[in-house]
Amino acid sequence: MADYDVIVIGGGPAGYPAAIRCAQNGKKTLCVEKWIGKEGKPALGGTCLNVGCIPSKALLETSHKYESARDHFAEEGIEVKGISVDVKAMIARKDGIVKQLTGGIDGLFKANKVEWKAGAAKLLAGKVVEITGHDGKTETVSADAIVIATGSVPIDIPPARVDNDLIVDNEGALNFTTVPKRLGVIGAGVIGLELGSVWNRLGSEVTCLEAVDKFLFLTDQQMAREAQKQFTKQGLDIRLGARVTGSKTTKKTVTVTYTDKDGDHDITFDKLIVSVGRRPNTEGLLSPDCGVELDERGSIQVNDHCQTVIPGIYAVGDVVRGPMLAHKGTEEAIMVAEAICGHKHSVNYDAIPGIIYTSPEIAWVGKNEEEVKASGEPYKVGVAPFSACGRAMANNDTVGFVKMIVHEKTDRLLGMHVIGPHASELIMQGTIAMEFMGSAEDLQLMCFGHPTLSEMVHEAILAVDNKPIHLPPKRKR
Repeated sequence: MADYDVIVIGGGPAGYPAAIRCAQNGKKTLCVEKWIGKEGKPALGGTCLNVGCIPSKALLETSHKYESARDHFAEEGIEVKGISVDVKAMIARKDGIVKQLTGGIDGLFKANKVEWKAGAAKLLAGKVVEITGHDGKTETVSADAIVIATGSVPIDIPPARVDNDLIVDNEGALNFTTVPKRLGVIGAGVIGLELGSVWNRLGSEVTCLEAVDKFLFLTDQQMAREAQKQFTKQGLDIRLGARVTGSKTTKKTVTVTYTDKDGDHDITFDKLIVSVGRRPNTEGLLSPDCGVELDERGSIQVNDHCQTVIPGIYAVGDVVRGPMLAHKGTEEAIMVAEAICGHKHSVNYDAIPGIIYTSPEIAWVGKNEEEVKASGEPYKVGVAPFSACGRAMANNDTVGFVKMIVHEKTDRLLGMHVIGPHASELIMQGTIAMEFMGSAEDLQLMCFGHPTLSEMVHEAILAVDNKPIHLPPKRKR
């Protein structure tokens, strides 16, 4: 007989919800999560909570408030003199938030009767898991069902190897003790833009080197163009088509060599962040005879319900196909936990929002205009700028717009794209509408509160049919 009903490997945003839901459904559940650092600190919450989503948002919020006080409060009649930032206090606040939330997961495990062990897990044949503790000792446990939720790790590149001193990954960029005068960022994607924004607001001269020659090439390009314009205005030096070919460090600086359409260039920084993406975290995870298969990208192969080729073994989150998003992993975890317990559940992969927590915030759900156009589907578009929104004016935050894309014949919402204030919250209106297969007419007939930022969602969906109230109608072709 197996030791447990379910073993979940990984305690991040995909792992711990899977463990909790299995336990809620009456399953004897064990969660295994490895430690952080030499001291063997427990790492419940995974990358997201410990060194990713949550700590980065804490620094983004602090730096945004500092920048607002320094550069914009005067516009509202608020005079601030002698403002400064205490980097050590900022980092300590971030660490305090992380500690509180990791402790919260431990409390949730106890409340739901989930057992957990700190250790590195390896999946053996026959649904057996080998756990190696921080002291090097091993034990084996078995289960009727296994959920793999080991997440992802930063991609390291040969031209700029991370040394966690001058060249750092996203974790190192969250723990600078001083503001670097010259900061380089390899990669102008989500992580690069967020971390670059933090230190740019605090005074760093930030240069982003992006190998792709199109900015935010996977997002709606109307939104991407506006984003690039705003980031450039803020002082971010974004160099597209810049492929890094090498780096050289001294005691205090790192010089990066990169190639673009104009040839080879050298640029020197005090710190360099490498943020070129992430890869599935499967190193040392699978024994050769466990039967679980990887695809060409190193992701665990699963079907639409996150089942591997071995019955009773599932994988969710960053370690499988699809966008590497904490909320996507969480929903997959709930789906799998319910399936293990004989319940029906599914994830609508067409309605998973993406968010970049810069200022302005950027968020989207569904298809962008380029994708819809390429598909050949007949569509119509409505755009409403925040400059026409009374609440945005009152908030002194009018940059950006809401864009709605609707199928011309079925009237179904195909995509929503927001750049501007609180885009991360507004995008959920489009997500809910898509989840319930809502039409443009459904949203047009809703009563939106006034004055709110959400009114621009209403105006954008009205503009789809050229009937906005607070915007001039589009000229007929």
